[in-house]
Order: sequence, then C-alpha cells, then structure tokens
Amino acid sequence: ATLCDSVISFYKSHIEFQPTVTLLVLSPADWSQYTSFPVYGMPPYPDAQTLVVASHDNDFWKSMLPPLDKLPEELAKQISSTYSDVNNNLTMRGFFDLLAIHELGHAFHEQGKLTMQRKWMGELFANMYLHTFIAEMKPELLPELTTFPKMVVSSSNKEELRYTTLAELEANYDLITQKYPQNYGWYQCKWHIASGNIYDEGGIAVFQKLWEV
Repeated sequence: ATLCDSVISFYKSHIEFQPTVTLLVLSPADWSQYTSFPVYGMPPYPDAQTLVVASHDNDFWKSMLPPLDKLPEELAKQISSTYSDVNNNLTMRGFFDLLAIHELGHAFHEQGKLTMQRKWMGELFANMYLHTFIAEMKPELLPELTTFPKMVVSSSNKEELRYTTLAELEANYDLITQKYPQNYGWYQCKWHIASGNIYDEGGIAVFQKLWEV
C-alpha cells in the first residue's frame, strides 16, 4: 500500500493525474470472496478502481520457477542471489509483489480514458508504468523486477506453449489468463523485457508521450 501511494505521487507530478483506487491484498481464504478469478497469485483487475494482489506465496508463483540446474549457470546464480529468502529458499515474492504497480497502471489508463486499441497494448502500458517507476525511484529493485522475466523467456520452449503470437493473445485473452496462466506469464515476461528496453532507449519521456497521445 505504501509503495502504491509512492507510485501515485510520482506519476501525479509527471502527468498530473491521480486515480481513485482500492487495493485488496488477499489471503487464499479470502480470494474467492472478492474475485471470481480462478488463479490465486495472478493479480486480477476486476474493475477500474480495484486492484487485487495475493498476500502469500502460492503454487502459481512457484510454477513459474524452473529447476535451477536446467538454467545457464550464470542465470541460475542470479536467480539464487535475487530471490532467496532468509532461509535460502527460493521465493518469487519479490517479483510478484511489484505487480501491484502493474495493476495500478491499469487504473491510470482506465480512469485516464486512454484508448488501448489492443489488449496487449494495455498490458505493455502497465509494464512500462511499472518499469519506469522502479528505474526512476527504486533502482535497487531492478534486479527483482528484471531477472525473473529474463529467466522465464530464456527457459521457455515456445513449442510447448499453446499461444505465442499477439494475434492469438488478442483472440483468446480471457481463455489464456484463466486456463493457461503459465502461457500468459510468458507473454507478460516478454512485455516486461520490452518495457525495460523502451525505458533504456528513451527514459520517462517515452511514457509521458504515450500518456499525452
């Protein structure tokens, strides 16, 4: 909640807009009471004023982490050093907690009345919103934000994914998010990487121009 307040203040100073938002941080027991979304741990966005995130580590987060011995040695070391908890167990909480900012990005473009011609553009926008804030204000969190997406993309076998193109995502968005969460996670990781590249090329000015258009 504190992080989201910081994000709202940051963007208010750069694009002069502030949405109205309720953040729900839900336990597994409470999840079904407040959202019909079936996958605990994947943040749903039920309406333009409500953000939903998980409070606990969960099977979905764990399912996105392949065996480290299947990864290149250097990447495996990065994963271990970035996502280990105090007991030296791997946990993806550091990455997925940041997705509250991604969901907040949706509140901005929904309430700001931006026209997203494609669903994937709305997702890329939210990832640009997330990456830009972290790079500008919390650069110490960049490893937690960027290492996981690189791991997912580099370790995924596209031949094993049911959907891989933007056209397929557009035609099957709800099906993919609800029935194929790992496949959807792969898409999101591709957009995370793209958002980092966009920021590296043009900084916050790119996001500001996108907002103004």
